[in-house]
Amino acid sequence: MQAALFPAKKADTFMTLADPTAHAPTTPQSAREIGDAWSKMVARRRFYTGLGLVILFAAFVASLRFADESNAGHFFERLPHLFDFLSWLIPKDWNDVWRALFDIASPTQRTGEEYNFAEGRVYVWGGFYIPEYFELMIITINVALVSTIIGFIFAVPLSFLVARNLAPSNPPRIIAKRLTELLRAFPEIVIAGLFSAILSIGPVAAIIAVSLHTIGALGKLFYEVVENIDMKPDEGIKAVGASWSERVRFAAMPQVMPNFVSYALLRLEINVRASTIIGAVGGGGIGEELKLSISRGFGAKTMALVLLLFITIVAVDQFSAWLRRRLVGEHAFLLQH
Repeated sequence: MQAALFPAKKADTFMTLADPTAHAPTTPQSAREIGDAWSKMVARRRFYTGLGLVILFAAFVASLRFADESNAGHFFERLPHLFDFLSWLIPKDWNDVWRALFDIASPTQRTGEEYNFAEGRVYVWGGFYIPEYFELMIITINVALVSTIIGFIFAVPLSFLVARNLAPSNPPRIIAKRLTELLRAFPEIVIAGLFSAILSIGPVAAIIAVSLHTIGALGKLFYEVVENIDMKPDEGIKAVGASWSERVRFAAMPQVMPNFVSYALLRLEINVRASTIIGAVGGGGIGEELKLSISRGFGAKTMALVLLLFITIVAVDQFSAWLRRRLVGEHAFLLQH
């Protein structure tokens, strides 16, 4: 009788373990609950996002209305006249653009500062002269070039002090890193305004402003390059007793110099634009003359300055890109295309 009972228990156990319908009803129910919870969460997030956008738009409209009521000129009423100043800058005679660019006297009898193109000539020798705007453009390029050189000279040693893999000790590294952050924290135009008040207006204040910002910007780019160098050459000369300066000179510099020069050329492009903007706040160069021409409504002179500035920036960009390709190699630019 006992022998008859054991097979029955074994059969019951087998049926219980092999029954595929034991957990089947719970699987679709769990998936349905997860789907419902996900849908509710998505709907809730969309609702809060839409509500936030509505509140933000309402606050924006309210602030615009408040600003319009506080503005004596009434912003919304003057909005249709936003581009009226462009009609003031269109030359009456497009040939005056070339006359203003090359300081050619106007053939008409029109007088005044708007048409005194020939008075800005800078005579070099005899009857040979440099057009006024070309001289101002040369000043702007010189400000950018000198600032880039100064920034490069100071950023190179700072980068080796900041880099974790070559810093001589932690305190100098922290000080140097905070210094580079401080120098690039303020825009060039703010620094130029400060030094213009101290040193009076002119290219000197512009050079100081652009140089300080360049040191901070190049310092960050340079130390990131230094931290990614191959340390095997450094370990080799360090093993034979080389000093820190010798490690930098013979192990790190040959690896990083092409990238350093490439970044410096890229910064030169940026500094040409920065020097133009700084000129508008008293930094000298072509920016100051451009600001005066726009404010006085001299259409031909403004167009000549914009044309010269555009051609110069394109030429500097193309030359810098060509030189960087020669230094770094064509493979460094393949990811950009």
